[in-house]
Amino acid sequence: MFKKGTKLYSISNAKCPRCHEGEFFENRFTYNPNKITKLHDNCPKCNFKYMMEPSFFYGAMYVNYGITVALSIATFVLSTLILNLTLLQCFAAITFILIVLAPFNMRLSRIIWINMFVSYNENKK
Repeated sequence: MFKKGTKLYSISNAKCPRCHEGEFFENRFTYNPNKITKLHDNCPKCNFKYMMEPSFFYGAMYVNYGITVALSIATFVLSTLILNLTLLQCFAAITFILIVLAPFNMRLSRIIWINMFVSYNENKK
């Protein structure tokens, strides 16, 4: 869908932001709390170090916050305008959506965060 060499390719396929070939996460998507955000230390293909500095991925919390707010607003609008739910029911729907999508949001925020700082380099293979 997205061409190799674009940030969207790296984000959508969870690939290394530098070479777009190595896997970013150690495990495929899972709901296991111990495996959700496990990263390789370095890219298996180009040896790029993912943890560029100590506590690098703390910044991903800000990205996760933005994703969470966007999901909450979208859920609220859809549940009030389309489903005609009450305010309490909307709150329950938002809570349910955020809990179900929490592992996905955590992974997505990390890959977006690192892609903000690292660009594709096709010579790094």
